Amino acid sequence: MEKFRKLGIIEPILKSIQEQAFEVPFEIQEKTIPLIMEGKDIIAGSATGSGKTLAFAAGIIHNCEKGKGIQALILTPTRELAEQVCDAIKRFSKHKHLEIIAVYGGVGIYPQIHSLRTADVVVGTPGRILDHIDRRTIDFANIKILVLDEADRMLDMGFKDDVERIINQCPENRQTMLFSATISRDIAHLAKKYMKNAVEISAEAYVDPSKLKQVYYDVEDNMKFSALVHLLKNEKAGSVMVFCNTQRNTDFVANNLRANGVDAMAIHGGYSQDKRSRTMQKFHEKDVKILVCTDVAARGLDIKGVSHIYNYDIPKTGDEYIHRVGRTARAGKEGKAISILTQRDYENFQRILGNRELNIEKLELPQIERIFVKFRDSRTRGFGQERHFGQRRGFNRGGIRGFPRQQRESRPNRNFDRDGYTPRYGRERSEGSYGGYGRQDNYQHRERSEGRSYGGYGKSRSSGQSREGRSGGGFNRGRSFGKRNDSRFRSFRR
Repeated sequence: MEKFRKLGIIEPILKSIQEQAFEVPFEIQEKTIPLIMEGKDIIAGSATGSGKTLAFAAGIIHNCEKGKGIQALILTPTRELAEQVCDAIKRFSKHKHLEIIAVYGGVGIYPQIHSLRTADVVVGTPGRILDHIDRRTIDFANIKILVLDEADRMLDMGFKDDVERIINQCPENRQTMLFSATISRDIAHLAKKYMKNAVEISAEAYVDPSKLKQVYYDVEDNMKFSALVHLLKNEKAGSVMVFCNTQRNTDFVANNLRANGVDAMAIHGGYSQDKRSRTMQKFHEKDVKILVCTDVAARGLDIKGVSHIYNYDIPKTGDEYIHRVGRTARAGKEGKAISILTQRDYENFQRILGNRELNIEKLELPQIERIFVKFRDSRTRGFGQERHFGQRRGFNRGGIRGFPRQQRESRPNRNFDRDGYTPRYGRERSEGSYGGYGRQDNYQHRERSEGRSYGGYGKSRSSGQSREGRSGGGFNRGRSFGKRNDSRFRSFRR
């Protein structure tokens, strides 16, 4: 505890640190806490799991007093991260008895309004904070400290204007701390505009590269899910995270894993806050060891004991890959990151391999049994054997016209709701229904929606405002009815 004491941490916090069995400070804590105690503005480059929460919590708890109004505000990109940060600060402030609350969407606003009247520290997402500003139910007059946690992610998700509006509501005479895994041009611009003589700090990731093994398998288009099932059943693992790029694929993978005897749960922004909270609690308590998730839902969460990371969908950038694999091989423990590639993943994976610091080894997959899926997603026909899209130009290996490239589930920086999740209904582009007696309903508002049906006897129906219907694919015929009402599209093979 002597090393923590030398950083200038006060006794009530030291007592909480000791109770949580922390022995020595992490690098980010050693570099930032003395500066934070002096009241300096901080720009810290730090990855998830680096120990940054204790760094800014120490300054907040040191400078805040109970009953003096809201004195500190922490902005986070997602609801789960807001809960996590709030819980951590509560633990560290146990012996100072501050009132710390989390404020985010997806739950009732009126209990939050009641709690804000006595709050000393608020952790929140930009959207719900703005709701309270508009309702005049939050008072920033006494703010001493503003923290932007996972700032790069907030900007990536289109919250730049929201964040700036919130900053402008805070007193100019304040301490501002910005924590971000990457310091982009937008982050630098934000810091220059709103921070005073900020000190830049960088810290190595908490992940131990020497204990992280990174591998990939290159498999046939119709064997991707089969490969995942084989690896999950044969790898000796603790807690496992399986990453997908879209909400639809997340549900597809989780449903079919359970259908094949692999206990897994899914989490993404399409679920209610209550369901996400229950899922994370079960995963933390090891009731379920396999979590299938999207990047948005899992970003920033400090999940301990993860031994394996699977990239079922390859991330689009090297930074996202690093964020994913950084959830294992922590605190001196070994970890493994496994990517499963098919032909459509080559472009994304090539970008990742451009980072020469990543040592990713290719392994040959042994002979495995082909799995038959029971739940459709955008890459399957009907409810039978797993099948995927053809080559990128729309032809499969037999030279027959195949499916076009999968459209992105949501456009960047526009489709997130105010708490960072793509809504279940609305502002989402329909990917259509692909074949095999399948049917898909999409309910959307104020957006142009395209319903497409490919193959035999498929139906896609889209209802809402301003609809346009298309039917495509060889020898198909499309019909569209209605305006501002139901629009049905049917295609029949001749």
